[in-house]
Amino acid sequence: MGRKLYVEILSAHNLMPKDGQGSANPYCIIDFDGQRRKTKVKVKDLNPVWNEKFEFPVSDPINMGMDSLDIWVHTEKKNASSGKDGFLGKVRIPGSSFVKHGEEAITHHPLEKKNLWSTVKGELRIKVYYVDESSGMSMKAHVKDHEKVKDHHHEKLKDHDHGIILKKEEKIKDDHGQGKKMVAPTTMLPPGDFALKDTSPVLGHVGEKHISHDLVEKMQYLYVRVVKARDLVAKDLGGSSDPYVKVKVGEGYPAKTEIRKRSVNPVWNQVFAFGKDKIQGPTVEITVWDADKVSKDDFLGFVQFDLTEISKRVPPESPLAPQWYKLEPGRKGDVHVRGEIMLAVWWGTQADEAFSEAWQSDSGGHYHNKAKVYMSPKLWYLRVNVIEAQDLIPSEKNRLPEVSVRVQLGGTQVYKTKVSANRTNSPFWNQDMVFVAAEPFEEHLVLTVEDRVGGNKEEVLGVVKIPLKEVDRRIDHRLVNTRWFNLEKNGEKPFRGRLHLRVCFDGGYHVMDESTHHISDTRPTAKQLWKASMGVLEIGILSAKNLVPMKSRDGRSTTDAYCVAKYGQKWVRTRTCMDSFSPRWHEQYTWEVHDPCTVLTIGVFDNCHTKDEPGEKVSSGRDNPIGKVRIRVSTLESDRVYTNSYPLLVLQRSGVKKTGELELAVRFSCTSVLNMMHIYFTPPLPKMHYLHPLGVIELEQLRNIAIRIVSLRLARSEPPLRQEVVHYMLDTDSNMWSMRRSKVNYYRMLGVLSGAIAVTKWFSDICQWKNPLTTVLVHILFLILVWYPELILPTLFLYMFLIGAWHYRFRPRAPPYMDARLSQAEHVEHDELDEEFDTFPTSKSPDIVKHRYERLRMVASRIQSVLGDLASQGERLNALLSWRDPRATAIFITFCLVAAILLYVIPLRVVAVLLGIYALRHPRFRNRVPPVPMNFFRRLPSYADRIL
Repeated sequence: MGRKLYVEILSAHNLMPKDGQGSANPYCIIDFDGQRRKTKVKVKDLNPVWNEKFEFPVSDPINMGMDSLDIWVHTEKKNASSGKDGFLGKVRIPGSSFVKHGEEAITHHPLEKKNLWSTVKGELRIKVYYVDESSGMSMKAHVKDHEKVKDHHHEKLKDHDHGIILKKEEKIKDDHGQGKKMVAPTTMLPPGDFALKDTSPVLGHVGEKHISHDLVEKMQYLYVRVVKARDLVAKDLGGSSDPYVKVKVGEGYPAKTEIRKRSVNPVWNQVFAFGKDKIQGPTVEITVWDADKVSKDDFLGFVQFDLTEISKRVPPESPLAPQWYKLEPGRKGDVHVRGEIMLAVWWGTQADEAFSEAWQSDSGGHYHNKAKVYMSPKLWYLRVNVIEAQDLIPSEKNRLPEVSVRVQLGGTQVYKTKVSANRTNSPFWNQDMVFVAAEPFEEHLVLTVEDRVGGNKEEVLGVVKIPLKEVDRRIDHRLVNTRWFNLEKNGEKPFRGRLHLRVCFDGGYHVMDESTHHISDTRPTAKQLWKASMGVLEIGILSAKNLVPMKSRDGRSTTDAYCVAKYGQKWVRTRTCMDSFSPRWHEQYTWEVHDPCTVLTIGVFDNCHTKDEPGEKVSSGRDNPIGKVRIRVSTLESDRVYTNSYPLLVLQRSGVKKTGELELAVRFSCTSVLNMMHIYFTPPLPKMHYLHPLGVIELEQLRNIAIRIVSLRLARSEPPLRQEVVHYMLDTDSNMWSMRRSKVNYYRMLGVLSGAIAVTKWFSDICQWKNPLTTVLVHILFLILVWYPELILPTLFLYMFLIGAWHYRFRPRAPPYMDARLSQAEHVEHDELDEEFDTFPTSKSPDIVKHRYERLRMVASRIQSVLGDLASQGERLNALLSWRDPRATAIFITFCLVAAILLYVIPLRVVAVLLGIYALRHPRFRNRVPPVPMNFFRRLPSYADRIL
């Protein structure tokens, strides 16, 4: 299987004239992987059209994402003596944005400069895609299939190991030599039990670079790989056995392999991992049994190993080769024992390649307890523009039809156009609708033309079904071509009219499935618009402490905890630690970072499906949340390891409750400081969100649909990531009404205005001469700024710089965490929490609803009064020149005339000095009566006296 990259150079637009006659002779040079191609020269053309296709064999398909495609646009000089050809611009496309055949779209790239002194303009229109071809596939077959879109495609993201050497602070001894103890800096913690705590776990290895588990502690495991057996004793009448293997370490509960029916040479190839902290005994015993449904299972032999004699394996060493061991008879002296079993037994850590597939003692080996990585489905906005219909055939020909179009995608997304204003057989709408679709596309877009014949009764005039795989894709605001579709009815093909549509996938948007306040990915859907990553985010999920009991099992309280982390399209789920209030996971995961102003979300849940097996009906229990942590990447320093214990807080009907602590190790590594700084000056969302923005209400509706699609798709994985987990991680109900959240936003606003309030109070103290020395210094500074106004802005910016530099020593030393005090959760009324947890629509009694309504009316009346006062001030300002109060307006315009004459005669600096000295005058020259301008302004009329 080979891979080829295809580049189509279509056209260029508005190129820079370079031939001295207002034109140019452009051509393109395409450079990829050391291979060069050249287009034809277009003579005297600043808007050339080439439409040429070039093929580049890819020498290393695995590392194609690390290469780049360079396209140089030159102008040919006809006079050979005039030197080399002129430069018109260049385009560089990173290999990470190459897409498969079927996903390609026409892209418009602005031409870039070669250096600071280059003068270029214009854009290049190209199409880039790759094809994985077998040896028998010809180029003709590829061209023939060029316009077809594949049903499925899977993106394989390559995880790059970005190992970073940790700074040594303290060394300790361990089983493999020397380790390193990471000591986090001291953090100023707020009082209370809800604070963030510093931890000092043992992480990494001194002298080892680019190791995959340097943010977690090493956990020792005993690995037993049971491969197969041969020549076992036949215990059944048919001359065979149903063998299985038990692996028992010390006095613990044994692990079992699957039963192989009717075989004396079974093959299992299963791995078991036993945590060293749970091993009770000096030996590991592997016994072979014959399963018997009627009587007890028959013993077929055993093998025993001393734990002290088992060798250790440290990745990246090669896997331990399994060996044949002769089965020994049991203690009772069984003579009917023969055969051999192939085993491999070794000591290792969670970094071993076999760990992910192994039966694990701390997770019970259950199907729903294993660690998994999930990918969110690729979401698209589907834009449907219903333009018009022609030649419709209504049932009643003597009646003017009232035609509308119902558009449906799947079973939940249904929109309907308005009834056409022109009541004819060729109605016109030109109405836009936006849907959410996910790859692989499984639904059809169904458009139904309906005629309202009376009341709520509607007659179907025809139906159009469009497979989503046939829909065009666009990555910018340029319109796609419209199409006519013939209407069908009841599967019949006779002509019933036709429908004029413009349907396309909008790849230039980012499909929102998270709140914009803690979004984890802002890239557009179209891969062609993706930029190269600017860093790597690594997280070590270490352990949890003091978890609360979540359920009861066998008459005792217990918790089966696991973690879910979400960043971008990648979800990770740790294994479930069974029956533990202090689980230890020590699993490490990595994400590529494309924007530092994004948020990583980690949630802890209790697993209620530990007994479910694949293929069986999933039990109806819910995985209840234990708590959640959010970490904003931009708050992390580069290449620094943060080790902290985060409080897990859950808001319940009884109030906020601490359910435990989650210990994490987090590191953000930046590959390019300049790229990261540049991102701070770019729009946070793709261009289409600003060129053709979607409404706020429409975005929220599409977000709810996207969350539902993501949760349904992830619930179909094996094992599933349950819907309640996805909804909790994505904050589905973040926009629901809550009195508590309203208070939070009110106090946040007071916090924002606190700076302005403090400055106002400071200026009032200056005017009151509470500190005469400070007031005299302010007078001197004021006079200097008035006399030299060019110093005002430099002084202001210098003051802001000094404040920022002073605050640097008090900067936060730990990542942010869930703040119970900021959330107004420590002292919240029970009725307000009960209202926050109420369903929509409400499920409470009428008396409770009436009480809440009256309370809401009281709050709304205060807001109404504040808005009325603000409106009155604005209306009084407008009344100055509106002659609504003739005397007030006459006084004001007379004042304006006198002020204009005086300001023309008197220098502005003198006026400013007089006004400043008057504002800063001593309290003995002040009067408690409001000043004259304020008295005049308050007497102006407003519209409040005209409201009913």
